[in-house]
Amino acid sequence: MRIDLNSDLGESFGRWTLGDDDAMLGLVTSANVACGFHAGDATTLRRTCARAARGGVAVGAQVSYRDLAGFGRRFVDMDPGELADDVVYQLGALEGMCRVAGTSVRYVKPHGALYNAVVHHAGQARAVVAGVRDYDAALPVLGLPGSELLRAAEEAGLRAVPEFFVDRGYTPEGTLVPRSEPGALLHDPDAVTTRALRMVTDGVVAAVDGSDVRVTAESVCVHGDSPGAVAMAQAVRHGLGSAGVELRAF
Repeated sequence: MRIDLNSDLGESFGRWTLGDDDAMLGLVTSANVACGFHAGDATTLRRTCARAARGGVAVGAQVSYRDLAGFGRRFVDMDPGELADDVVYQLGALEGMCRVAGTSVRYVKPHGALYNAVVHHAGQARAVVAGVRDYDAALPVLGLPGSELLRAAEEAGLRAVPEFFVDRGYTPEGTLVPRSEPGALLHDPDAVTTRALRMVTDGVVAAVDGSDVRVTAESVCVHGDSPGAVAMAQAVRHGLGSAGVELRAF
């Protein structure tokens, strides 16, 4: 068995620091790097891409709504054409940072409210996919299993990569519990490791109501801005490795 371990990185801005990117880049196999729309200034993004390149970590573009003030966690009812243009813009910006670091953008993952919107919002899902396709149809798209995003990616001929969140609560329908509700966030390293192992070996995760939800994923995510993110990533990496699961970028 093998699986990818990813995290959201490059989200500091100016003098404001979020997360421990250096430590996380020593643990993950893929880095979802901000593109400046929800977080990340030019210096932060260039430094993050350079460190990922040095460590052999795959760089993915974490595209978002243009919402620095809200950290990309507020839904924006955008024209599909404008959303596709914003995706292309962000991909180009991060690709520039990757190029000078000796690497390249390897995949695309929406962030925050956009990620949640394209689970069910077919129009925005198609817009994101259109932006990726027009920029580089060889780029995989990372998203929630069963989402409109992955469905649209497959229909467009793009590689659709399902992912699992070790530190987020799941609803009985297999979607993420909103951050404003109880059970949305998990912080215990042992608990998230157990969840990751169960997902990899059995293909299920316990929902907030106690029921089991079927989940199939090629990548698992530990949010880089979560409290204790490094400890959780260390535990998950060790737990998967001890179970004979190979950690490798998809």
